Amino acid sequence: MATKGGLGNRGLSALFDDNETNVEVIVPNTQTNEVDITLIDRNPNQPRQIFDEDSLNEMAESIKTYGVLQPLLLAPKLDGRYLIVAGERRFRASSRAGLKTVPAIIKDFDDEQIQEISLIENLHREDLNAIEAAFGMRELMKSHGLKQEDIAVKLGKSRPYVTNTLRLLQLPDEIIELVKTNQLSPGHARTIIPIDDPEYQLVLAKQIISEKLSVRDVEERVKLYFTRKANKGGPRDKKELSIELKNMVAEMKSLFATKVKITGNEQKGRIAIDYYTPDDLERIYALIQILKYERKL
Repeated sequence: MATKGGLGNRGLSALFDDNETNVEVIVPNTQTNEVDITLIDRNPNQPRQIFDEDSLNEMAESIKTYGVLQPLLLAPKLDGRYLIVAGERRFRASSRAGLKTVPAIIKDFDDEQIQEISLIENLHREDLNAIEAAFGMRELMKSHGLKQEDIAVKLGKSRPYVTNTLRLLQLPDEIIELVKTNQLSPGHARTIIPIDDPEYQLVLAKQIISEKLSVRDVEERVKLYFTRKANKGGPRDKKELSIELKNMVAEMKSLFATKVKITGNEQKGRIAIDYYTPDDLERIYALIQILKYERKL
């Protein structure tokens, strides 16, 4: 193995530029080594979970033609192998291209440095999924005691960008998954964060997808939600529902796939089934018609 060279802030910053295309990046004051690709291990704590297949295939084709123009950053392991610190996309594309060796800069890092560099590298990518970015930022704050201002400086982003990205993690898990899989845009998701009813948040998220609502449309529905909530009157004493009634409400929510409210007790009360669009109303009505038909059988 060749002698390890230094890697200043400027060089490290260049290695973060993990481009979609195979672009040459000159990293000053460093020594590049050709490393056997079979000796390289992926980082098990890699923040990025989703790698675009088309992008990897395009990079692999470029590498077949031009080689790897941007070195990986590796940390030596005690067993003679190497751990990827930065450049997993280039490693994956190189494997697809059938390369035997890849150019790499080898430098000693402790576990904390590896984790921080790996997170920051991924957060520098503009196409990083917003949820992955949010989890990465939160991990930096939790593991390294960083504040939002610190993360903004490290990433070269504004404080509001960091704050708004982290806010996405306030959403229910089902909505987080919709954003993670690109079914729901971060902009739409942020619009429904103020809603304090997780069930309606999910209903609205599904409406955004099915009805292709704009952010402005969603803002109007959020305003309507709070207007209706404010007009319900003052606070009322609420009595705890029995377990039997709670189970009944849960089954009705599952059946009608919407919010169901019940007031009263086993002897007397009222049931309210919410609908938020004409399509919702028609769907609920159709279910009731089916139930009526089955009752006649």
